[in-house]
Amino acid sequence: MRIGNRRIGAHHPILVQSMTSTLTEDLKGTLEQIRRLEEAGCEAVRVACPNDAAADNLPAIKAGMTVPLIVDIHFSFRLAMRAIEAGVDKIRLNPGNIGGKRKVQDVTKAAKDRGVTMRLGVNSGSVEKELLEKYGWPSPEAMVESAMRHVEMLEELDYHDFCISIKSTDCQTLVEATRELAARCEYPLHLGVTEAGLPAYGSLKSAAGLGALLLSGIGDTIRVSLAADPVLEIPVCFDILKATGRRVTSPELIACPTCGRIEIDLETLVKDVKLRVESKYPKLPVKISILGCVVNGPGEASEADIGVAGGKGSGVIYRAGKQVKLVKENELLDSLMEEVARFAAEYEAKNNVGSTAAPK
Repeated sequence: MRIGNRRIGAHHPILVQSMTSTLTEDLKGTLEQIRRLEEAGCEAVRVACPNDAAADNLPAIKAGMTVPLIVDIHFSFRLAMRAIEAGVDKIRLNPGNIGGKRKVQDVTKAAKDRGVTMRLGVNSGSVEKELLEKYGWPSPEAMVESAMRHVEMLEELDYHDFCISIKSTDCQTLVEATRELAARCEYPLHLGVTEAGLPAYGSLKSAAGLGALLLSGIGDTIRVSLAADPVLEIPVCFDILKATGRRVTSPELIACPTCGRIEIDLETLVKDVKLRVESKYPKLPVKISILGCVVNGPGEASEADIGVAGGKGSGVIYRAGKQVKLVKENELLDSLMEEVARFAAEYEAKNNVGSTAAPK
């Protein structure tokens, strides 16, 4: 499906999203936060629209940003219509709280006529009362049944330009519900652990829940919901995508844990490599493995794009699984960076992309 100038689903990259924490009525503050999100790499931004003052600002917000604009709608059919009329790219909607089937039909027709896509959102805290009575709690089964009700409602209106999200604060519930939903329909899925918490624990909790789904090949857009500046969510999203191998857009550095077998100054080397690679090639999807002993080092270093296996004051440089050269410990950093430069040049030529190096 389309979200503004982006596409999700099928072979398209998993999109990283966030949501502003400013009041949408505050036009200047909202645009400033959106600009910071864009600079951090956010690829779609959602704003709240709880009242007419917020709706009044939607055209200016849309005009002032470069990524797709998603508008969060709850309870108000009228505000949903205003958002669509403002030319937003997508609305986040819970059809169950808009005011009845007739109003859902009107919103859907307006969205279809204006080319606006939707995200059907079901949270564990908003499952319909009769489903809670049926299942006893917001179980995965209850959430999936709620989502499929909404899907069938839009399909009856011959509207298919939507994605679906099932969110929970409980990782197990999230994973079970999303896997079941993925098995029952082929619409794009948005992933998120809702209300994950403060940055440190919230990042880990999101990695646990989203990682399980991403490793299963599920998910088309993601958000990490932290109780903090939303700009902090963006690198966490990209790190989760990188760790699961679903989308790698920056260098990945692998290093063995410190132990009694280490025979080189591994910690210093890893820090120096990280500083150089991330400052010079911030957008290069290269996997670099730095190992400091002869037990696991040779095998694991050869599994990366570029690797080092050190021991007794020297180290072997690997490239694509093959030994390149043996160098002294004080030459490891420069030798490794020479291989990174070669990898970058070959990657850019093969993929017909611009330089992955940072601008001077």
